[in-house]
Amino acid sequence: MFEPVPIQLQPPDVAPYRYGNTGIEYVTTLDGGQPGPHVVINGLTHGNEICGAIAIDALFRLGVKPLRGKLTLSLANVAAYQTFDRTAPYAARFVDEDFNRLWSPDVLDSRRDSAELRRARALRPVFDAADVLLDVHSMTNDTPPLTLCGRTGRGRDLARALGYPAWIVADEGHAAGRRLIDYDGFAEADGTRTAVLVECGQHWRAETGAVAVETCLRFLLHLGMVDPALARPRLRRHAEPRRVVEVTQAVTARGDSFHFNAAYAGLEIVPKAGTVIGHDGEEPLATPYDDCVLIMPARRVRPGQTAVRLGRIVE
Repeated sequence: MFEPVPIQLQPPDVAPYRYGNTGIEYVTTLDGGQPGPHVVINGLTHGNEICGAIAIDALFRLGVKPLRGKLTLSLANVAAYQTFDRTAPYAARFVDEDFNRLWSPDVLDSRRDSAELRRARALRPVFDAADVLLDVHSMTNDTPPLTLCGRTGRGRDLARALGYPAWIVADEGHAAGRRLIDYDGFAEADGTRTAVLVECGQHWRAETGAVAVETCLRFLLHLGMVDPALARPRLRRHAEPRRVVEVTQAVTARGDSFHFNAAYAGLEIVPKAGTVIGHDGEEPLATPYDDCVLIMPARRVRPGQTAVRLGRIVE
């Protein structure tokens, strides 16, 4: 069984950021006045991942202004965030459906309706205009921070350039729907637009908020968007060796009886191929090769959703 994690983070008040300057609620664009990329930092893709709100709030409070190009700060699922309750913190993940499974034209242009789809359609022009995107997340399990870079080489290069988190994971996403970092040009093999998703740690850990803020500053510093005198004193030294993992298989649960054989938190390295790590009904799930890395095993596995991703260390 998993031990409950105390809520060490205080959700910031985001009401001051409701009316920005874009005509879209909770979206503000800052212009550097010099040629450069349009960079977007997005938080609260999930309403219970409060480190994203902490990071955006910190950037505003630090007075971050781009040295070139444009910087857009976005808070996505504020409706879900506003339902956050410390007695039932996981319930604030979304209102109707997962905001991070909607990012394909077929879904966005469909006649379907939900709170998350309405918000995604409102934010679509923001992400359409982005050259580079950082999507700030946190995790249910107490897993070390990691960067999800998709399958493009430029996504992997950006994740490497940040210098932290030390774990970089290249994957295809989820069978249940397309993520924001896989939307449109971000995922094109020969494109130029780039997106990464950083999982900053367990949802409620104090360290997770610190990782979110530092990651945003590293991102802006790498892109030449922020004054080094502001960013560098707030960056910490990290001794963890970098590991790049290529996901070879995303395991989607078929039934409602999927279970793991142990309380995996994520990033465990299973030494031997053929090791049974769980069962989907009566069918065993075994590691396909030696030194198999378990990526973000789900704490509560539901049919049709990703139970775990299996990966191989390539760097």
